[in-house]
Amino acid sequence: MIIISNVTYPPESAKEVARRFLTAPVLPDYLTKKGPYISADVKKGIHSITFYELDNARLAQGLVAVGESMAVYIGVPGYKYEIKTYLEIEEGLGIIGA
Repeated sequence: MIIISNVTYPPESAKEVARRFLTAPVLPDYLTKKGPYISADVKKGIHSITFYELDNARLAQGLVAVGESMAVYIGVPGYKYEIKTYLEIEEGLGIIGA
């Protein structure tokens, strides 16, 4: 299973985001982090996406850990994030009745 965080913020908040990134809590060992991967758009601002792989049995703990790492940025002007879980295809087929 993976958790994906999608983050957006305006370019003028980039320095504050970078400063807070350096103070973010260390993630637990059961989360394998890939990213953040960053893209920029003059009209839409900065977008980053991060993937967190984990065992299904640790999903609740993983969501809390990722949420706590996102909470560091609360108060940065224009900072928005979403956290979603994604299932592997075998698990997802059960949800759609296949």
